[in-house]
Amino acid sequence: MPAMSNAKTFTQSEIAPLNSLDEWEEDVLKRYPEQEAPAKAKEEFRNYETPVRDTVREFYKLNHTYQTYDFVQGKRREFLSFGKREMPVWDAFQFLNQLVDDSDPDTDLDQFQHLLQTAEAIRADGHPDWMVLVGLMHDMGKVLCLFGEPQWAVVGDTFPVGCAHSEKVVYPEFFALNPDSGDPVYNAELGVYKIYCGLRNVNMSWGHDEYVYQMMKNSLPEPGLYMLRYHSFYAWHREGAYDYLLDDHDRDMLKWVKLFNPYDLYSKNPEPPDWTRLKPYYENLVNKYLPATLKF
Repeated sequence: MPAMSNAKTFTQSEIAPLNSLDEWEEDVLKRYPEQEAPAKAKEEFRNYETPVRDTVREFYKLNHTYQTYDFVQGKRREFLSFGKREMPVWDAFQFLNQLVDDSDPDTDLDQFQHLLQTAEAIRADGHPDWMVLVGLMHDMGKVLCLFGEPQWAVVGDTFPVGCAHSEKVVYPEFFALNPDSGDPVYNAELGVYKIYCGLRNVNMSWGHDEYVYQMMKNSLPEPGLYMLRYHSFYAWHREGAYDYLLDDHDRDMLKWVKLFNPYDLYSKNPEPPDWTRLKPYYENLVNKYLPATLKF
């Protein structure tokens, strides 16, 4: 299965180094323990008795090696024409549910139920209905895995490409393996960008954040789009990195990304949502903001 345009052949461990896509998010919980505690104690997550390898570390080694500026441009050309598939919104959730992984010990819920829990937590706190929709849709971009994309090109902390990598990105030592680190342009602090150019002019590493943002960019208000596009950009919204690329609009939008982030990380619950009761609300919500079909 070709995963990149340069015809490199990947081994199975390079395509899927994580036991589950959720393993990345559980690692984020461990990195930022000062946030509100999840329902289960931190030590109860990722409870594999005999892990074969440090999967998260291996994941980031691959992510930081292959997420180059040229790689991102290729993926944008490949996927942002949205010509692979079109389906009704609710069929899209069933499509996403194919990502359920029996190896994940943390939850028996499918992808849609997890998204519904996130949306319900947001709704319970009285936020605007468009933010509830952000919770419902924020992981829809993970369907990239169903189109043959390796895990490290779908999930993971995101970061700008085309400029020097920040030491505040998780596992920064692996960027030494990235070809862009040896390029005098891409390894400069500003790289291909101008100072304070604004994140809208910056290419981020490829994954589900950018993909779902592009999918939703005509359907949600600006704060919701920032939540989608940058919710995995932890080096920015948690570590304060890349300030020299930000403009005043980014700084104003930061509060919205920070508002959404806890709902993304801490909404897992072993109890499935009551879809029969919730269905009328979410059908109306989807009809209000989204077209009848989604293009992938």
